[in-house]
Amino acid sequence: MTVTTTPEQLIAGSRERIDAIDDRIIGLIQERMAVSTVIQEARITSGGRRVHLSREMEVLSHWSDALGKPGTTLAMTLLELCRGRV
Repeated sequence: MTVTTTPEQLIAGSRERIDAIDDRIIGLIQERMAVSTVIQEARITSGGRRVHLSREMEVLSHWSDALGKPGTTLAMTLLELCRGRV
């Protein structure tokens, strides 16, 4: 017996997958923010600056290499989310 999937079912199922992926991405971003806070606190405690600009440039480059210009935009948003929590 062959089961036929309608376009509506395919779309609904795919949207559920996207929602689940988005939930995982949000969780990873929250984890990244927490780790960033630990790093910032350690830097400040040791007399350093909260933000390390050369490291941020490495992050921007990594995302840009992987995803192009939109990757840079995503990385800038991530960096903004992770700054200033201390």
